[in-house]
Amino acid sequence: MAGTKISDAVPTPASHRAPPSLLYMVKQVELVVRSRLDELVKPSGITALQYTALTVLERHDGLSAAQLARDSFVTAQSIADLVRSLEGRGLIRRERNPRNRRELLILLTDDGRALLEQCAEPVRELEKRMMRELTAHQTEQFRTALSKAWQALS
Repeated sequence: MAGTKISDAVPTPASHRAPPSLLYMVKQVELVVRSRLDELVKPSGITALQYTALTVLERHDGLSAAQLARDSFVTAQSIADLVRSLEGRGLIRRERNPRNRRELLILLTDDGRALLEQCAEPVRELEKRMMRELTAHQTEQFRTALSKAWQALS
């Protein structure tokens, strides 16, 4: 190791290392949330991605497949399988758009609403667990910051 200084070979103490990037930390949170969410909704026979799509429809019923894909963070190719699966379980239904007969709108069924209601409390508890170290004010600031970060990249 000619030309290498001793200080270059000595590991940097943890207290002097740069903190992880925010992108890395966001991804860590996303992965752990998705894993916990999968555990919560699995007894209902759905995945975290399917649950997300159902919650999107709960807020904005009657979306096209393309809109549902965008709002559910999945590709157009993935949404087709997801919609087929949810429709097969009777959790959603498709209807022709009265303003554009070529387009099918995806709507939440009563069974879909019931499933979301069944999952609501465990999901609320997961969110509370995630935020338990923050005050109500910090939680609202976090929500605002996440929203602004999303808008900046959209």
